[in-house]
Amino acid sequence: MNQYDVAIIGSGPGGYVAAIRCAQLGMKTALIEKYATLGGTCLNVGCIPSKALLDSSHHYEDAVKHFEEHGIDIPGEIKVNLEQMIARKQGVVDQTTKGIEFLMDKNKIDVYHGVGSFKDATHINIAKEDGQETIEAKNIIIATGSKPSTLPFIKIDKERVITSTEALKLKEVPKHLIVIGGGVIGLELGQVYKRLGAEVTVVEFMDRIIPGMDGALSKELTKVMKKQKVQFNLSHKVKSVERKGDEVIVKADDKKGQEVVMTGDYCLVCVGRRPYTDGLNLEAAGVKMDDRGRVEVNAHLQTNVSNIYAIGDVIKGAMLAHKAEEEGTLVAELLAGQKPHIDYNLIPGVVYTWPEVAAVGKTEEQLKEEGVEYKVGQFPMRALGRSRASMDLDGFVKILADKKTDEVLGVHMIGARCADLITEGVTAMEFRASAEDISRMSHAHPTFAEAVKEAALAATADRALHI
Repeated sequence: MNQYDVAIIGSGPGGYVAAIRCAQLGMKTALIEKYATLGGTCLNVGCIPSKALLDSSHHYEDAVKHFEEHGIDIPGEIKVNLEQMIARKQGVVDQTTKGIEFLMDKNKIDVYHGVGSFKDATHINIAKEDGQETIEAKNIIIATGSKPSTLPFIKIDKERVITSTEALKLKEVPKHLIVIGGGVIGLELGQVYKRLGAEVTVVEFMDRIIPGMDGALSKELTKVMKKQKVQFNLSHKVKSVERKGDEVIVKADDKKGQEVVMTGDYCLVCVGRRPYTDGLNLEAAGVKMDDRGRVEVNAHLQTNVSNIYAIGDVIKGAMLAHKAEEEGTLVAELLAGQKPHIDYNLIPGVVYTWPEVAAVGKTEEQLKEEGVEYKVGQFPMRALGRSRASMDLDGFVKILADKKTDEVLGVHMIGARCADLITEGVTAMEFRASAEDISRMSHAHPTFAEAVKEAALAATADRALHI
């Protein structure tokens, strides 16, 4: 029987990063993955493929709508080759997952392909195609991630009523895509197919999209996507989804209780994700779960069984790949006797629509609820020379700072390249910077990042220079 210092079940961003860090710190490490490729949801059917399709569809939309204005004339009709677009996406996925295999070899991590389940607190059974193997590990990290959720009355047939997984490999552009759920995944994939020519209707139970983010971001993204001809049915409670041949009929009640009937050829169900613990046999190890099916952990991500840890989507908190990575690193370093920490308030969130939406820290709604006195600095993207040069005029940067101390409490932005810009906010807040600190940093001109400086100026003394 092979013996290890650490065994990790699940090879998503949390699992494979934990494995690498454990190996770097001198531990003999095993990684167990049920699928043929490494990388988990993120690399195979999540972050990476969806961004590939978002980029491809963005290029197409630019060619159709904006190239002429840039002085680029393309003779003949511009067409979508969906098959090639999906193939390119898969090529990106394959290259990325092979990169993880390389990293496992480089760090001398033993990889087992099969379904891992607990035999007891220190032994894992691995059900492989060619039989079963058991390994022993002093410490075990559960990193099994999450799966798409659905509603009890919806039957996902993976053909017309689909999840994000199927939406990444459709054989045709839908005529009318009905998206149930106005969160990150629904909006991103909805925008992909809208660009490619589909009619898109987003149905959301709450009174606004991206409900977990600052209200100003939600309002601005709604306005922009309505300009892009996406239809929103907010405050709508879906009550039935029925497929009839190639048609999908969605019925919902609006906020007045009146029935609304929508008919499309595809229905994308994006109502969140659930922790995935199926087949782990946690009972054999004595590991406890909470009432929402998540593995219970303490501040050190340790379960009630002292040598077993859990990270990522399978525990409480935001279901984000970079959160899982930080948690994987934290557990590895704890096992090595170090004293790492994570400030969960400073884990950024991003929506990869165009314009991109990104945020870190407290929202305005949270600060009001907590009774914190704050000030706001906001600057519109359209006031930047860089935005005018690239025709990316929508959006703004908003900085929330403590009214007395000027410490930055939250950064919220929507606009071009905000997914990258938000790291400036994270960095500032990690060092407990004030709005004035940011405002006195030199920002290259012309860049989108100048909006961060201007918002900080506006928060410091209402003295933004360019509005």
